[in-house]
Amino acid sequence: MTVDSRAGPGAERVLMSGLGGLNKGPGGLVVGVCQFQLPTVETPAQLGATAEKICGIVERTKAGMSNLDLIVFPEYSLHGLSMNTDDALMCDLDGPEVASFQAVCKQTSTWGCFSLMERNPGGYPWNSGIIIDASGDIVLYYRKLHPWVPVEPWHPGDLGIPVCDGPAGSKIALIICHDGMFPEMARECAYKGANVMLRTAGYTAPIRQAWKVSNQHNAFSNLMYTVNVCLAGSDGMFRSMGEGMICNFDGTVLAEGGGFPDEVITAEIVPSRADEARIGWGVENNIYQLAHRGYTAVAGGATDCPYTWVKDLANGSYRLPWEDAVQVTDGRAFGFEPLG
Repeated sequence: MTVDSRAGPGAERVLMSGLGGLNKGPGGLVVGVCQFQLPTVETPAQLGATAEKICGIVERTKAGMSNLDLIVFPEYSLHGLSMNTDDALMCDLDGPEVASFQAVCKQTSTWGCFSLMERNPGGYPWNSGIIIDASGDIVLYYRKLHPWVPVEPWHPGDLGIPVCDGPAGSKIALIICHDGMFPEMARECAYKGANVMLRTAGYTAPIRQAWKVSNQHNAFSNLMYTVNVCLAGSDGMFRSMGEGMICNFDGTVLAEGGGFPDEVITAEIVPSRADEARIGWGVENNIYQLAHRGYTAVAGGATDCPYTWVKDLANGSYRLPWEDAVQVTDGRAFGFEPLG
């Protein structure tokens, strides 16, 4: 079912997963992911206009679907994919773009997840994400831990992976794009209590299969809903793929979009069901069983760490058997000179 929340060229569409979200049940959390049109942002004026468009989509989507609790915008939705590090285009948490996002969340009583390239006085900018609650307060602030090297110039994040309390009993974590290709990232979200993980991205079509597989696996291996979205459309140089995906905690896909720009895909999820699975499942309760190996044969299960790579990473000695043969270890192939 498709609902146009406004008329005219460029109108976003709201695609329902069955009746999910139209008739919200007890404990339900209605989430929407916006396959935002890949923008061209080369000037501060264009940056401001893009922020205004994002706010407009929040307003129109909530007006068209009053049950909406949370809307998620992709990575790069504010800045585009140019990788431009011009200080004039960078954002701050107390800047006008973030203030406009806070205002529209408060005005519409809607939670929102937004992307920004954040000014870093000490070096390359951070690729950051924020979650704003329905009162307009920033309740989660994250800096991308794993920039998509060698393509992206962003400084690696230094805030860990925070988790915040959300609507309908949810505990929400946010990761960004390439982060989701590391199973360790989703595991960290779940280990810190998240039952809903947001993943925002700017991926283009060559990543489509890995995107789908990783979104589903991140959900299943952690008994956690995953809410995922990319930019969509073209800016004349790049073409992003859209592919909004909302995955159940067993890895099945509850709702999925295509490549239509500005389409908002929605579904109802019930965070308490993920909590129940984590407590009640025996077979395939993998996040628990990871550290309780073989509990049928050993009381409480074996709790030692058998993984060499985990020990080595923890003590700073992580080194691959083929480490010396790795050919791409900096950003020169994409025009970024190595730092001293």
